[in-house]
Order: sequence, then C-alpha cells, then structure tokens
Amino acid sequence: MKQLLSILVLACAVSSPAWAAVQTVTLSVPGMTCGVCPITVRKALDAVPGVEKVSVDESKKDVVVTFDNAKTNVQAFIKATTDAGYPSIDAGAAK
Repeated sequence: MKQLLSILVLACAVSSPAWAAVQTVTLSVPGMTCGVCPITVRKALDAVPGVEKVSVDESKKDVVVTFDNAKTNVQAFIKATTDAGYPSIDAGAAK
C-alpha cells in the first residue's frame, strides 16, 4: 500500500508541469508618457516570478507579457505595474 501511494505521489509530481502552460497577455498602460516609463514598467514585470518575456510598445502604450500560468497571473502584472506607478488593465478583458 505504501509503495502504491509513493508511486501515485511521484506520478502526480512528475505530471504537474504538464498542467502549466505558457500564455500571453496584453496590458494597456496609458500612463506611459515618456522614454523612461517603458523601462520602469519592464523592470516591474520582469521581477514577477514566472514572467518569461516582456515586450513594450511605447507608441501604443501596450505591454505584451509571456508567462508561465502555473507561476503567475494577470492580476500579479497589474499589481506590479500599479506598484511601480503605472496602473494597467488587461487589454483583452477591456474589450
């Protein structure tokens, strides 16, 4: 019985990364008005665990974040940008 339980626990531990998925979200950051703003926003998002890539489009005031959804979520990105002084919203949810 203990051996079966051990095998089951090991199987779950090995397969759990399969549940994670790389996702992309676009955030609208209307407060980015100068050349330094995108740098600050990028640093704030890069500091969130699970973020794999951050692409800032200063002219559109958009940020595309690629992330591991098992480690983080959109709310963490909104909090990170807001805490850095640049409130953001999920551009996809705003439509």
